[in-house]
Amino acid sequence: MVSPYDTLPASAFWRSGVAEAEPSAVEGLYLPKFPITRETKIMTAGSCFAQHVHRALVARDWAVIDMETPKGPIPREVLTRFGYGMYSARYGNIYTPRQMLQLLREALGDVTPAEPVWSLGARYVDAQRPNVEPEGLERPEHVRQARRVHLRRMLRAIKGAEVFVFTLGLTEVWRHRDSGTVYPTAPGTLAGSYDPGIYEFHNFTLPEVREDLEQLRTLLVLLRPGIRMVLTVSPVPLTATASGKHVLVSTASSKAVLRAAAGEMADSYGDVDYFPSYELITNPAARGRFYKENLRSVTDEGVAAAMRMFFQAHDPQGEAYRAANTPLPEEEDEDDDLVCEEALIEAARS
Repeated sequence: MVSPYDTLPASAFWRSGVAEAEPSAVEGLYLPKFPITRETKIMTAGSCFAQHVHRALVARDWAVIDMETPKGPIPREVLTRFGYGMYSARYGNIYTPRQMLQLLREALGDVTPAEPVWSLGARYVDAQRPNVEPEGLERPEHVRQARRVHLRRMLRAIKGAEVFVFTLGLTEVWRHRDSGTVYPTAPGTLAGSYDPGIYEFHNFTLPEVREDLEQLRTLLVLLRPGIRMVLTVSPVPLTATASGKHVLVSTASSKAVLRAAAGEMADSYGDVDYFPSYELITNPAARGRFYKENLRSVTDEGVAAAMRMFFQAHDPQGEAYRAANTPLPEEEDEDDDLVCEEALIEAARS
């Protein structure tokens, strides 16, 4: 052996691994750390690209969890407009690990988000998910009541999950100055109003994102022992940046931080894996074909290529059957739900 590179596989070299490879099916790009089968109970959350993952799992009839979509003959476009069926619970887009961590802590009663209700004209919306009620609700108390139900459903999703798939979308965030509460959108964009004395811009650093992911993993394992995480990074660029830099520079910086944090987590823990949908879709060999004309939205072909890579890597025909955990019993009484979740909270804290 003349060089340590002489015995490396084709995937280790740019020419054979990228330039000469089929961009929609790069061999060896995704080598999963643990098996996921059709029977694995999957919980999805994250930025807008996570919606594609959720829909693809549903279309394949995989055991993806959905705790909030109402039963009945409701048109799909109506459900989507009101935030149903997009993720495993009706939390809308969760762009940052801090937002996901804040959501879990709120459900456990450890934190109370500041400014929880924003106005939308003469009506009101949930500041933590302002787009799930496009027409708003009549009274602030209706918003608070709906959120209490949502938090119960979200905890129930975690209780039933074996794998948590989380797509990282942004590092830029708007937060409450005094409390540190973060929001998925800037006040004044979809609802509410911007007051620089109340809200401030923040751009999470790599150490901050990594610490949030560490705490998120710890809390998930406490709530659901044995749960595993699959992290992805959204290939969707920023719509806009408040950093003062060019949006292209801010996008590159944001994605680099998120990708580094996800990679470090996957390298550090056997129960955390990284799914490289970001790399497949942004692959230079694709020459932009996985993006629409706005150079931001991912095409159906791009989504299909990413999910084909996922399903091929987790082909149930090539894996031993892995028995699922005992299913949770159907819970019809909301009071019973509260009793069960209070016990869960006490167990997590102890």
